[in-house]
Parts: sequence; structure tokens; C-alpha cells
Amino acid sequence: MIKISIWTDYACPFCYIAEGRLDNLIAEMGIADQVEYDYHSFELYPDAPKDVTETTVVRFAKKYGLTEEEAAYRIDKISQMGEAEGLTFKYASTLNTNSMDAHRLTQYAKSLNDPLLTKKVMDLLFKAYFSDNQKLADHDVLLDIAKKAGLELTSVKKVLESNEYYDEVRADENFVMTRGINAVPFIVIDGKGVMGAQSKKIFKQLLTEALAKENKAK
Repeated sequence: MIKISIWTDYACPFCYIAEGRLDNLIAEMGIADQVEYDYHSFELYPDAPKDVTETTVVRFAKKYGLTEEEAAYRIDKISQMGEAEGLTFKYASTLNTNSMDAHRLTQYAKSLNDPLLTKKVMDLLFKAYFSDNQKLADHDVLLDIAKKAGLELTSVKKVLESNEYYDEVRADENFVMTRGINAVPFIVIDGKGVMGAQSKKIFKQLLTEALAKENKAK
């Protein structure tokens, strides 16, 4: 099995693009049954509030020192990258809030030792943020996602109302940050790490090499 370890945040557009690109490539190569995602948390905005305080355009402009017009242009270009991967990508109207609880939900799903279930939760969280423009700090949103994924809601409520899996989120972040990684997506395919939403060519090369190694070991 080819393991794809991915450090990601649901408010990160390039994380969603990278995952969409990988999903498309894996389907194109016909190797879905030979690939397993290994999810890891990374908060881009750990100090983000529980509710929306400013628009995405304003936040983007402040972060990169741009005018709002320049920010809007760049956001639109990023959205086009997402749409090129078949994603409904409404980046300009996203509602940025704290993502810790979304990560804790995913860590809970991961604890059930079903990689496909964890992947389903991840996909639903990305869709909620970028396609449906929902607030990921809202527990009602997270419970709806848990229900769609088929998680046991009583257990999910218990997690959300506690601090469970907080340490797991922090451990994932500290693991890469102590190794000089301070942005996401950070993706490791068969032991080889790359930063960012790499091109289809680079992802395909890494997957092809991993596949050859896997087949040779059989």
C-alpha cells in the first residue's frame, strides 16, 4: 500500500487543490486500491476566532500586503485552479473561523482506524468551507458533517464538548514545525516530502516511483 501522509488545514486553498489533484491523478492511474491517505493536522490560523471577523478579501490583503483589488484578483485565480480540478471553489466568500474543532473531529475519525472514513470526513470539511461557505467552528456544521460521514453522533458530541484530541492536533503540528515546516500542504509520498500544491507531473512522478517500488517488493 502506498501511503500518502498529508499535513493540511481546511482553510488552506492549496491544501484542497493538492488533494483534489491527487485524487484525480490516482483515479486516472487506476491505483485507488493501492493508495492510503494518512491525515495530519496543521492550523494555518491557530488564533482565529470562533466567529467571522472580516471578509476573505480583507484578510488576504492584510496577510500579503495587497490592495483589496489585488487580493480579489489573486483569490479568483486560486479559485480557478480549484475549479480546474473539478472542485466547487468559492474562495472569495469563505467564512474563516478557528479550525481546531474541525481537526479534532478528523482526529476522532482517524482513531477509528478506517482511512476511507477519515478521507470522507476530510472531503466533507473541505467542501463545507470552500464550496458551501460554512463556519467550521460551528458545532452544528461539524455534527452535520459527522452525520453525512456516518459517524456515531453521540460520540462526536462528546468529543466536541470536550478537549479530546487537542493534544493529537498539537502533536501533528509540532512534528513538522520542529523539522522546519511551517506551512501546508506538506505531503509525503512513500517517504518523499514536497511542499504545496505541486504540479500533476511531480505528483505523478512520485506516485509512479512509489508504485514501482511497491510492485518490486511483491
